[in-house]
Amino acid sequence: MIDIPASKKECFFEDLHVNDKMTVTYQVGGGGHLDIDFWLADPDNHALAKHIKETTGTVSITAEKDGRHEFCFSNQMSTVVDKIVSFNVHGVIYVDSDDTVAPIEREIRALAAGLTAVKDEQEYIVVRERTHRNTAESTNSRVKWWSVMQAIVLFLVVAWQVYYLKSFFEVKRAF
Repeated sequence: MIDIPASKKECFFEDLHVNDKMTVTYQVGGGGHLDIDFWLADPDNHALAKHIKETTGTVSITAEKDGRHEFCFSNQMSTVVDKIVSFNVHGVIYVDSDDTVAPIEREIRALAAGLTAVKDEQEYIVVRERTHRNTAESTNSRVKWWSVMQAIVLFLVVAWQVYYLKSFFEVKRAF
């Protein structure tokens, strides 16, 4: 999880070899309209993926070149609000199909991939729960203040009516 200040961007790097696979999954957990700009570039700085003002996203690539791949989160569209972004980077080192892989090793890799998927799903659920809790707390606060305001208006109207009715029944004397 990272905080991205308003009008800033945060970049990260991953060194990949040809045929390595990488997946980046992200979700905005707080700030503004819960949107962020994201892009992923190869070592020659060619864009492999670009998401503009997205709340969540997943990008999977297979490296076509050796070198440092860059992915960035940008909050430059916002001048006031900081954003909280949760993200995961998964990499799979390419194994040539000609290599002989023991069946137990294949199963271990499958279990590791499944475990990673479960962990990512749990992190996604935690971020969603936080977002929903913030929404519920905000709604509760608005309902509370609306009720207080209605009670104040009710008492003011009652006070005005009592005063008006009292003055209506008051006897006016002329001297």
